[in-house]
Amino acid sequence: MSTSDSAISRSGWSDQETDLLVADYFAMLGEEMAGQSYVKAHHRRAIVEQIGRSEGSVERKHMNVSAVLTKLGLPRIRGYAPNEHAQFKRLAAAIDRYLSTNQAALEPDVTPPTLIRSVDPFVDPPPLQTRQNRSLEPIERLAHKFDPVARDARNRALGKKGEAFVLEVEERRLFAAGRKDLIRKISWVSRDVGDGAGYDIGSFDPTTGEERLIEVKTACGESRTPFFVTRNEESLSRERPNEFRLYRIFDLAIRPRIFTVCPPLRDFVRLERANWIASFS
Repeated sequence: MSTSDSAISRSGWSDQETDLLVADYFAMLGEEMAGQSYVKAHHRRAIVEQIGRSEGSVERKHMNVSAVLTKLGLPRIRGYAPNEHAQFKRLAAAIDRYLSTNQAALEPDVTPPTLIRSVDPFVDPPPLQTRQNRSLEPIERLAHKFDPVARDARNRALGKKGEAFVLEVEERRLFAAGRKDLIRKISWVSRDVGDGAGYDIGSFDPTTGEERLIEVKTACGESRTPFFVTRNEESLSRERPNEFRLYRIFDLAIRPRIFTVCPPLRDFVRLERANWIASFS
C-alpha cells in the first residue's frame, strides 16, 4: 500500500465520498427490489475507483448503511448484513440528505408479493427486549425525522398489498387443510366495509373452523420495525381474544414473512400512547 493509500484508509470519510456511496447503495437496492440482477462487486469496485479506498472499507460502509435503514424501517440489501458497531454521525447525515431529496425511497413502489407454495411465510415473533436508557443517537434522531411508524400507517397502498397477501395466505391454508367450504367465506373487511371494524380480514382456523379476525400490519422493513395499534384494534383484541389475531408482515418488498401476535398483545409488544386527542368536552 502506498503512503497516500494508507492515509486514505486512516482518514474519515468525507461528505462527498459518503454521499456517493449512499446513492450507489440505493441504486443497488432499487435493482434488487425490482427483481433485476446486479453484481455487488462491480458496484463496489466502481466506488473504489472513484474514491481510492479499499474494497473492504467500502463493503463495511455498505453494512453500516444497512444498519441505518433497518432502524428507519426501510428495506435493505440482502447481501449486506447490518453492522451496528460503527460511528454513524456522518453516515446518518448523508442518508438524511439522500432521503430528503429522494422522497420515493421512503415509500418504495412495492410489487405485489407472490406466495411461494414451498415456503411457509410464518415465523416466530421477535423477542420483547429490555429497554435500554441511552441518549439520542444520530440514527435515532433520523428515525424520529423519517418516522417509520407514521410512514407505514399512512401508506395505504402498502397496507392493501399486505392485506391481499394475507388473503392469499389464508386461502392457501384452508385449501391445504381440506376446508374448501370456508374459503368462499373469507372476507376482506377493510376494503368492503371500512376500517372501523378493528380488523382487516375475516378468516377461519384451518383446524377447528373457528372464526379469525385478522388485523394486518405491513412493513417493507425488518421484523422489529414498530407499528401503530389503534384503540379500536386493542379493544377488540381484549373483547374477542380467542378470535383476534394480529398478522405482522415484514420485508414485503423482497421476501415477505409473517409473525402472529395473539391477545393479550402486551405479552408480545410494548404498547405506548403515541398521541393525544384534543377536545372541548
